[in-house]
Order: sequence, then structure tokens, then C-alpha cells
Amino acid sequence: MNSLTVRVARWSARHPWRAIAGWLVFVVLCLGAGSAVGTNSAKTADYRVGEAGRAEALAAEAQLERRSAEQVLISSRSGGALDQDAARAAAKDLTDRMRRLPEVAGVADPLPSGDRRTLMVEVTLKGEERNAKDKVDALLAQTAAVQKGHPGLLLEETGSPSVSKGVDQQRSDDLALSEAITLPLTLLTLLVVFGSVTMAGVPLLLALSSIAAAVGLSMVVSHVSPDAGVGTNVILMIGLAVGVDYTLFYLKREREERARSGGRLSSEALVELAAATSGRAVVVSGFAVVASTATLYLASDVIFSSLATGTIVVVLVAVASSLTALPALLVKLGRRAERRASRRAERGKPVRRVRGQGGGGRMWNALLRPAARHPLATLCVSVLALLALVLPLAGLKITEMSRDTHSREIPAMRVYDRLNEAFPEQRVTHQVVVRADASRSAEVTAALRQVARRAEADPLFTGASRIRTSADERTSTLELKVPYLGNSEEAYDSLDRLRDDFLPATAGRITGAEYGVSGDVARYADYPAHQNGKLPLVLGALLLVTFAMTVYAFRSVVLGLLGVALNLLSAAAALGLLVLVFQGTWAEGLLGFESTGSIGSRVPLFLFVILFGLSMDYQVFVVSRIREAALAGVPTRQAVLDGIRSSASVVTSAAVVMTTVFASFVFLHIIEMKQIGFALAAAVLIDAFVVRVMVLPATMLLLGESSWWPSRAVRRALAGPEKSPSSRPAADVR
Repeated sequence: MNSLTVRVARWSARHPWRAIAGWLVFVVLCLGAGSAVGTNSAKTADYRVGEAGRAEALAAEAQLERRSAEQVLISSRSGGALDQDAARAAAKDLTDRMRRLPEVAGVADPLPSGDRRTLMVEVTLKGEERNAKDKVDALLAQTAAVQKGHPGLLLEETGSPSVSKGVDQQRSDDLALSEAITLPLTLLTLLVVFGSVTMAGVPLLLALSSIAAAVGLSMVVSHVSPDAGVGTNVILMIGLAVGVDYTLFYLKREREERARSGGRLSSEALVELAAATSGRAVVVSGFAVVASTATLYLASDVIFSSLATGTIVVVLVAVASSLTALPALLVKLGRRAERRASRRAERGKPVRRVRGQGGGGRMWNALLRPAARHPLATLCVSVLALLALVLPLAGLKITEMSRDTHSREIPAMRVYDRLNEAFPEQRVTHQVVVRADASRSAEVTAALRQVARRAEADPLFTGASRIRTSADERTSTLELKVPYLGNSEEAYDSLDRLRDDFLPATAGRITGAEYGVSGDVARYADYPAHQNGKLPLVLGALLLVTFAMTVYAFRSVVLGLLGVALNLLSAAAALGLLVLVFQGTWAEGLLGFESTGSIGSRVPLFLFVILFGLSMDYQVFVVSRIREAALAGVPTRQAVLDGIRSSASVVTSAAVVMTTVFASFVFLHIIEMKQIGFALAAAVLIDAFVVRVMVLPATMLLLGESSWWPSRAVRRALAGPEKSPSSRPAADVR
């Protein structure tokens, strides 16, 4: 009762108004600090990996990098033949307007399509590629102005900047929809659990305040680890899930202790008891999620780092709210309940007693019955069922979700499709970059011309090419066009042809030359390869961290190994189910997506790490109750069954809340977010209702007292005299 967790809760319980005010001040300061410093967004250089990244860096140093561009299509509004004179006049008007914009680096001559039904004007933007979407509004305004002056024509604009802007807007709208779905359902779930609007509101309000504080803090932290634009998404997703869950664990334990005490203990004492048990579990669980998520930094990827930072910040803030503001709120609510009970007693009315809700129920007794009566058979059947879900994982296909996979509800994407149809030769551009000593500039140019000639004779390329050389003559680039979509096999084949055949036979023979191929397709190919190279390091660290945290929490090597095995099984089953659903087409109509036949390249690793962390929530909470009973001298078999029964209702509630939060992301348009939301929701259900109810108890019942090896405390407790029921912990009294 003298641990840091209890001491913090004790202070908050004795000074509730100070604790509540302090928490509110903390939230406001976090938001204020974040607003003051702003978000440090990741730059283009932060995304560079593999050969494509090295080639981009070489080109950027020589000021030969490819710049972001917008394409404006001019066609007949009726869909018929294009009036060439009117189209040229509109193109001249557009060109003059665009060239006057400070954001524009240049405007290309109008290019007619093969069927001459469309005229394209390409506008190149100045500055950083990642910032181009912030400049596109000025270009769209000029396109709209020209459209107004030429009503008989149809002017449409697309390009990487306008597509990125459309994706950001769609993501914002999707998150608003997710919140509109999640918040009412979460509140309804909590109302069912507590039967009180006030008590149901506490977890939700604390979770929302934690999210607000985490958003502010993440803006500050972004100046150390740049934000890739996904931090807020993960803060909302993980923050609501763990924020409600941590509060739920703590709050339910306080109600259990209140029911057991029968009014004999004060609200302050009840809060201290909850802090010593569930409070400790919340802290251990929170730090387990943090430690697991931190392994994402080992991937050396700005998006993974951004995801890790958002998760770590919001989990730490949620833990802090559960240890400070929550005890204070519980004391204030408890005192109000005590005054109400006192007034009812004075009036001679019966006092309403709080239900402990700690003994499980018929459903949980039924679910536990197979493990209790036939542990070996239950373990075998459960593990085989989970392994069946793991099997589709063998066919996992990872690809970088390119621009071609974005939702067609984005207007710029529909124009992008028309651009590809009208100008197939403009679909993909490879940039070959070669750097050598200035004295070898002529050799480099000759080698690049030889590459261009080979490409001209290859059906994978269009034959169009352009060579540029830097002012210092040390770097040269060659741009080659490919008439296939960026996510097609032909586009990847053309990249392989350049890297494996053309370049080694030409630029590769120049002494001291550095060379590489960049471009969208090169990025799509290099990122999964980079990730696969980091995968063993990240997964090895993840398994080690999970083992260490479990051993620390329960002082048991056996439970540490068991925790790793169960988390591995649970995560693999969820990922297998993800592959089964999203790599096929059978669930497209049901979940509202178009299958790409693959899983987003960042999805599996992120899910694996997050699922390991979230699985520790249930692992720590459930096993803590079992160990609590064992430390009181309850035989291991009974401790296992009692511990799971006593945590049954809160595990159910937490699982429902988490599933609701994660499942809401399935309604989003962005395919990777749909995949993440689906897998997380599936994993929570698998973990809560299969792993922790069947596999865990069956395994611990078979292991018996060996489960606690080498914990001396449990062995001493089990070897001691029988404890009376009154001395048993709350987990064992029903």
C-alpha cells in the first residue's frame, strides 16, 4: 500500500479538487503548448529508403529532383469532339494565369491526346514535394476562373498535390464519421455496464481529455520525431480504446471493493484499494504497450515512428489520467453517494447497495466450463482453431498502397483516371540518376543515351526520354516514361529491367559512378523491401520486450513464455483473418472496399506491434487477479477459475468498447485504415473470448503450480496455512 501508484491515488483522493483542477490545467497546457509550437511535419527527405531514396537524395543535392506537378485537362463539355481553337485559347489563358502565381515553377506547352479529344496543360510547382498540397488551392482557383470564362469547355485538374489534398479531406471526414459512430456506442456500452449516466460518463470524459492532451503533446514531440500526418489518427483510435479501458479497470475494482465493504470503508480507502490492485495493473499494462510500441522505432521509417510516437504519448497520458484525475473523481462521486445514502437512512428508506459485478455470470461460467473440466481437450481444440485462422497468413502479399488505390470518391482521383485513359504514355515516370566525377560527364551522358536507346526498343517503355545535367556536371538524370499504371506488373518489370539489365551494362561500367532509379514505382518497390529487412530486428525486440514485461509483472518465467506464445498466436490469427478477408473479393460488398489483392505494406508490422501491446491489457489484468488469489493461498486451480470469473465482466466490457472503436474504422475509405480497424477489432474479440477464456485457463490448469516458477512469493503462499474466506482478496470473494 506504499507503492507509487497508491501514493499518487492517495494524494488525489485526499485533495480531489486540486487533482481535478491540476488535470484540467495539464490538458490546457498541453493543447496550448502544441498550438504555440505547431506541428513539425515530415519532409520529403524523411521518407527516403532504399535505392529510390538514395537516388532522390543524389538528384536533390544537384537540384535535379522531380518536382510536384498538376495536370489540367481541357475537353468538350458535351463529351464530343474538342473545338481546337477554343481549347488553345483556354490553354493560353490558363498558362498566363498559372505563370503569374508565385507557387508555380513552370508551365509546359499544351499536349494533345492521341485522339485529339483532350488537351493537357502541366503545371510544375516550386518547393518541397510534401508541401505541394498546401499550394494547390491557388492553382485550383485559376483553373476555376478559366472554366468560368470558357463555359463550353470542361476544365479538370488532378495531380499528386490535389490528390493528397483530397485524401487529407477524406481522412478528416472519415474520422468525423468514426467519432459519430464510436462515441454514442461507447456511451451506450458503459451505460449497460454501470447503469448510471454519471458513472458511464467518467471513462468517456477522461478518455476524451486524454486524447486532447495527447494531441497537444504530440505536436510538441513532433519537433523531435517528425509527424507523418498519421499521428492524430492513431491517437484517436488508440486513445479512446485504452483510455476507456484503463478507467474501466480501475472504476470497476472500486465498485467491487465498495460492494464488499458494505459501507464500512470510506471513499478514500476504497480508492487506495483499487489503486493497489487495478491501478498497478493499469500502470504495468500501459508501460507494456509503450515498450512494445517503441520497437517500431527500430524500423527506421518516418511513418512507423509517427505511429509509435502517437501511441506512446496517448497511452502515457491515459495512464496518468487513471492515476490522478480518476481517483479524485471517484472520491467526489463516492462522497455524494454516501451523503445520499445517509439521507435515505435518516428518512427510514432502504439504502441501495452497489453491486460488485465481480463474480462473472452464467455466460462466463458456461464459457469456462470446457477449460475447467477438460483443459487438455479445450487447449488442443482452441489452438487448432486459431492455427486454422493463421494459415491464410502464408499467402500474405504486401504492397505499397499507391495513388492508384485511393477512393474514387475523391474528385481528383476521377480526373486522374481520365488522365491515364487519355494519355497512357504519361502514366509512370522513372528517373535514372547517375553521379560521377565532373571529368566523366561525357561518359555519363553517353551511358544515359545508351539506356534511352535500349528503352526505346523495349515495349515496356514509351521511348520518350529527357536527359538533364547539373551545373557542376557531376550529376545527370534520365527520365523515362512507361505506359502502364504504377501498381501494374509491367511497371515493376520495367523497373527491374532498368536496375538489373540496362544500368549495370552502361552506367555500371563507369569508374566511381553512383547510380540508382527513383520515381513512384521505385518507391513502391523499395519500401516493402526496406521493411522486410527491418522485420527480424523489430519482431525480435518485440518478443524480448513482451517476455521481460510479463516476467517483471508476475515474477514468473513460465508466464513470460506463455504470454509471448499467446500474444503471438492471437496476433497471427488476426492477421490471417485480415488476409482472408482483404486479399480476396468475397467481402468487398459487405465491408465496402475494392480488393487490391494485397495488404498495405505498413499494416502487418504495425498491427503485430500494437496487438502485442493491447494483448497485454487482458494478460496483465486477468493474470493479476489470478496471482492475487494465489498470493492469498488459494490453490492454483481455484485461483485460475476465480481470477477469470472475477475479471469476466470488465474484460467483456473492455472488449466491447475496444471492438466498437476499432470496428468504426472499417467504415473509412482509406484501405489501409480499413484493414487496421478490422484486424484490431478481430484481434480484441479473439483475445478476449478465446485466448483469455479458453487457451490461458486451460494452459495454466495443466501447468498447475509450475505456472508461477520461479516466484517464491506464490510458492510460500501456497505452502502456508489455509486462508479463511474473509482474508481472501476481492478477486476470490463472490
